Amino acid sequence: MDKTKVLIVDDSALVRQMLTEMISQDPQLEVVGVAQDPYVAREKIKKLNPDVLTLDVEMPHMDGITFLRNVMRLRPMPVVMVSTLTEQGADVTLEALEIGAVDFVTKPKVDIAGKLQDYADELIQKIKVAATARVRSRADQLLGKAPDPKLSADAVLQKAGHKQTTTLRTTDRIIAIGASTGGTEAIREVLEHMPADSPGIVITQHIPPKFSTSFAMRMNSISAMTVYEAEDGMQIVPGHAYIAPGDRHLIVERSGARYYCRLNDGPPVNRHRPSVDVLFRSVAQSVGPNAIGVILTGMGDDGARGMLEMKQAGAPTVAQDEASSVVWGMPGEAVKLGAADGQLPLGKIAGKLISLARS
Repeated sequence: MDKTKVLIVDDSALVRQMLTEMISQDPQLEVVGVAQDPYVAREKIKKLNPDVLTLDVEMPHMDGITFLRNVMRLRPMPVVMVSTLTEQGADVTLEALEIGAVDFVTKPKVDIAGKLQDYADELIQKIKVAATARVRSRADQLLGKAPDPKLSADAVLQKAGHKQTTTLRTTDRIIAIGASTGGTEAIREVLEHMPADSPGIVITQHIPPKFSTSFAMRMNSISAMTVYEAEDGMQIVPGHAYIAPGDRHLIVERSGARYYCRLNDGPPVNRHRPSVDVLFRSVAQSVGPNAIGVILTGMGDDGARGMLEMKQAGAPTVAQDEASSVVWGMPGEAVKLGAADGQLPLGKIAGKLISLARS
């Protein structure tokens, strides 16, 4: 089996060395070259024909965003961005994902003892996923860590043993969306086409804390809906969308005829916090048939079982189809479980949600 060829582009010699050593741990990956700036990288791409590029966001001579635009225009290929964990780094990284980067990792920190192997495992996993991803530039669109135990949603929210009843009835719809790799752009595509009077939307996207804040602000700027990073106790109301903060589970609770966001610091579920399974289970239990479930592109299987619980509670469910997914892991698993009522290309999901909400 041929190895996946990786080219590292970073202006820091130390970071280039660290990434090379980490990637070389895996026998299926091969670092075929390194480059200190985009001009050297451009020549090495021609010469070495890499399968995956790791690309620093901030570099001299030409910034990573400008270089990425050139790559996606001239020779689209899988790119994993290496970003600083800052608000500015988050904004630039989200722009990179919009242009066509598959995923991102934060800059490795040499001063955190015992954490580098976890970082290496994450980096290796994301490079392997990127190598199999469907790469699309923005123009085309317009046409967990292995050593950790894989916990189920039971670790955060127990499955209800019986169907809940209530004396207060409500007809308010709640739309629940889950996504991972490729999801920031998939969510943008959906929110961009939802009208201002849409039902309340709750969203779990696998994303680090500072990135979730920037992501919510970015979505608020493009959507007719008002988009927040969810806070504990926020009431869920029509015309508003609530994105789970990085590193906290988002749970929907019902009190009388009203729904609220609850944030939970429980353990990672399916190696993720926030977890889609946790969100979907809470929606199944609190909203039942008044909910609509959507699972978008992402690696792994987080959300598949939770979506099945939503379907069993009477909620209609939709999965993004394979052809339009960057990685058909999570939606594919939902389809295999029989959790999805149907599959749709990304461009048709917003229309379906509007139709379901009005039915």
